[in-house]
Amino acid sequence: MNPPVRLLAIDIDGTLLNSSFEIAERDLAALRRAHGRGVEIILCTGRRHTFALPIAQRLGFDLWLCSSNGAVTRSLSGETFHRDLLPAETAREVCAHLEEFRGSTVLTFDKPEKGALVVERTDAMPESVGRWLEKNAPYIEVVKPIEDALTADPVQAMVCGTVERMQEAAAVLDRFGELEKITVLKTEYVHRNLSMLDMLNKECSKGHAVERWSTHRGIPREQVMAIGDNFNDVEMLEWAGIPVIMGNACEELRANGWMVTGSNDECGVAAALERVGLG
Repeated sequence: MNPPVRLLAIDIDGTLLNSSFEIAERDLAALRRAHGRGVEIILCTGRRHTFALPIAQRLGFDLWLCSSNGAVTRSLSGETFHRDLLPAETAREVCAHLEEFRGSTVLTFDKPEKGALVVERTDAMPESVGRWLEKNAPYIEVVKPIEDALTADPVQAMVCGTVERMQEAAAVLDRFGELEKITVLKTEYVHRNLSMLDMLNKECSKGHAVERWSTHRGIPREQVMAIGDNFNDVEMLEWAGIPVIMGNACEELRANGWMVTGSNDECGVAAALERVGLG
């Protein structure tokens, strides 16, 4: 029998990775079994491609990555299927509009070396992103004003901070006069008091990326399963025929009536695959 799921789109942070930022052995084994049965697996993450690559390589089989919330779809070997960049002029307008959040603004560029991430300063970043700053230090370039880095189209602009501070930023973005030019995606970790707002090109999301990829592969949405835990996964979950949210997802996501599996510390990915006959 062919499995009912032909394509599995899975988030990384809060989903595939547990709270220790590791892939549990049970989850890893379940994914390898599903892959062995012919299920195609793609990772869909808010991380940029280079930062997500080591996680994807741990799975031990070939796959594609939808990184930067769907802006870039690329293989592990570096072959690019699609890029959806934010026009530099739009990014410039966003930076100007978010003037009061300039100290926590990050521009992401699609390059594997220093300058992939651009900031004006790092001392205004919230303490909860310290690990991210440490891991990405070789790729961060300080440019002041940050707009001077916009000599090419970036992948996205981002502001990060405490949950309360990013609520203020979201309210400011709602007043952006060119809001129809961008997509604003929120990722929030209340237990870490960390929130991120990603500004991408219009109609850019994990959902659009998965739809594009499944169309390319000739896989109907009814045979697409998506697993996520956060607000930036919503479009992907809404599009997939089999949406699953992690047990650690917030109550707002639970209100959609989607299947709920175990948390990322309870091997929720493996449990979800078992429920659809792939365990």
